[in-house]
Amino acid sequence: MEAAQYLSRPDGRIAYDDSGGDGPLVVCLPGMGQVRHCYRLLRPHLVERGHRVVTMDLRGHGDSDADFPAYDDEALADDVVALVEALGAPAVLVGNSMGAGAAVIAATQAPDRVAGLALLGPFVRDPETGALQKLLFRVMMTKPWGPAAFLAYYPQWFPGDRYDGYEEDRARVADNVRRPGHWRAFVRTTRTSHAPAERALPHVTAPAAVVMGEQDIDWKDPVAEARWIGAALGAEVVTVAGVGHYPQLQAPDVTAEAVGRVVDQVQGG
Repeated sequence: MEAAQYLSRPDGRIAYDDSGGDGPLVVCLPGMGQVRHCYRLLRPHLVERGHRVVTMDLRGHGDSDADFPAYDDEALADDVVALVEALGAPAVLVGNSMGAGAAVIAATQAPDRVAGLALLGPFVRDPETGALQKLLFRVMMTKPWGPAAFLAYYPQWFPGDRYDGYEEDRARVADNVRRPGHWRAFVRTTRTSHAPAERALPHVTAPAAVVMGEQDIDWKDPVAEARWIGAALGAEVVTVAGVGHYPQLQAPDVTAEAVGRVVDQVQGG
């Protein structure tokens, strides 16, 4: 992983990479449990298109600090707005999983800073789960077996054939939850709600696209979920066969095309 740059926040630092350049700014937010390196396959596609690409780590993930008081969508939205302000240009936000929920909130908090949205495997509302399922998940996330249970579940987000570099990426995710303080931060992140993102949806005015893997196991019907989000945002919807929760890794070319179309809309192309 590249040496990180850091954004100072009131309670810690947020790590990010910046490809540089003077093209349209694209800022990429990972999902819970992932690190900024999850955009390593998408990033070259976007840089080739002339975009300035910035990838960030969530609070308590990767090279970001793990002693923040909050780890929810709203806190992440505050971080990305602060980062975009520091970078000095309006940005298209690419958000995966809970990063999508934070991107939606950021778009309503700072419409002058968030020019567009590309939501990948998005969580912009809480899925329907029973009380027993929630209890079992909370128990699973408890140490000492929590990290092992999470890593055992991880492959299910990647249906079909493994992409090149999958094992290395999984090793980075494993390393992340073993770093001091990071498992505690991860568990706190799992206990947050996406209700603020759902409340923000009707107030988004930026152009948007939704990219959803048709085999995303986080939703009973991922295609229906993608269409619901698309309708709420007036967004383009792209569903990808054979792909799970991380289209930026399993279908980076398709994802890059969707991001590029959002940038084109922002630029009036």
